[in-house]
Amino acid sequence: MRLRKSKLESCQIIIFGGTGDLTHRKLIPAFYNLLEDDLLPEEFTIVATGRCIDNREEYLKSLYNSLQKFVSREIKEEVWNSLKERIYYKCFDILEENGCKGLKELLDSLDNKYNIPNRRIFYLAVPPRFFGTIVTNLDRYKLLDFSGDSWSRVVIEKPFGYDLESACDLNKQITKVFPEENIYRIDHYLGKEMLQSMMVIRFANLLFEPLWNNKYIDNIQIISNEKVGVGDRGAYYEKSGALRDMVQNHMLQILSLTAMEPPANMTTESIRDEKIKVLKSLSKFDNVDEYVVRGQYEAGKVDKEEVIAYHDEKNVSSDSKTETYVALKTFVNNLRWSGVPFYIKTGKRLSTKLTEVIVEFKSDFHPAYQNKSTNLSPNLLVIKIQPEEGVYFQFNAKEPGSKEKIVPVKMDFCQNCQVGFNSPEAYERLMHSVIVGDQTLFTRWDEVEYSWDFVDQIADFWSENQKKLPKYPAGSNGPKEADDLLIKDGRKWWDI
Repeated sequence: MRLRKSKLESCQIIIFGGTGDLTHRKLIPAFYNLLEDDLLPEEFTIVATGRCIDNREEYLKSLYNSLQKFVSREIKEEVWNSLKERIYYKCFDILEENGCKGLKELLDSLDNKYNIPNRRIFYLAVPPRFFGTIVTNLDRYKLLDFSGDSWSRVVIEKPFGYDLESACDLNKQITKVFPEENIYRIDHYLGKEMLQSMMVIRFANLLFEPLWNNKYIDNIQIISNEKVGVGDRGAYYEKSGALRDMVQNHMLQILSLTAMEPPANMTTESIRDEKIKVLKSLSKFDNVDEYVVRGQYEAGKVDKEEVIAYHDEKNVSSDSKTETYVALKTFVNNLRWSGVPFYIKTGKRLSTKLTEVIVEFKSDFHPAYQNKSTNLSPNLLVIKIQPEEGVYFQFNAKEPGSKEKIVPVKMDFCQNCQVGFNSPEAYERLMHSVIVGDQTLFTRWDEVEYSWDFVDQIADFWSENQKKLPKYPAGSNGPKEADDLLIKDGRKWWDI
């Protein structure tokens, strides 16, 4: 999906947490690529705040080093020189009054210098405990303006709360200051190319939409496997685990896009309305143990390299009960999907890195082929989200040269395998959307609310029922219990 190159309104982008990992790995590389592709306004500034670096020159040097690591293109000095002229740094403590006053003075002076009529994007690339304080101070010290040609937008990284109660409290703090239409709750999965193509695949092809229901589909699998461990995020991960870190946002967002009804039109609110209907229709569990499996990785080998167990990671308790793997079965209780199981699984330190949606169609073959000797494979539609971006369709055909042997064959389209094709990175697309004021790729409050409601029933059950946590070796496909979840239904995971 190409980004629009129409004229963009001038604006300032203020990054709280400007010295952090997210800024260096994702945000500044995204702005570099957007500038090279002529997708930033003619007049813009980036004001980064932080407490780790004392001066702008040192900060710019650190950003340049990060660009060389995290930008896949060759760095062009003229593009970097143009970008760095617009990057300012403010040593800033969000808890100090003088810091807010100094930030306002800097932003007001840049407004005048670049003729930007108080249009500001505040990106909160900081831990969630600071969200409420920052937003309150932005209002208290008059850094916001919603009048005339001016606007103020806030971008919030996950996690949005720890559970439904904390998410509601946080939302009340933010909506006291920002209207819902100015709040951008970011989920970088929604910026991925093939998720953007999901609706095109469904609604622009007569081949698929008539079959997208319980009459023709046996089950749908939504899978996100990671090879990496928790790394330096142990302190955060101990509080979240795979359930809160992945299922509550990324996995449920993919599910809602996969299962949604056709929207009345492709406007932001029409799409969001249909996604909400899916989240509201998710089944409640009468017995979590029958539908949800969790696990934690032990020491093992990933790509022939020895790696440590989760409980030996930095800032992780030696007797941690935090899950690094979740697999579950749920249902969307509506007319279209009645009886069709949706299987979700996600985990760290697995054998492969991939994110896919796998649609398995029912195996109602012609009677002549319904016998054990043919052993036909079901039709599969696989939407590949990462690392490959593309789609393939598996169907049955006669093996060339044989008399009657039937084999599965694939029609495969790999979008990012094409030489010279540059698909926008997720953060490029998301930041461009914030600048143009398009909320389609961001989660509305009620989406957050219903996803937490679904996840809380699982988390509450686990906290009240402390059973032995299944373990799996790093570099494996996860705990055996996850395979059993499908085997007892007569099915299997298709990523293995």
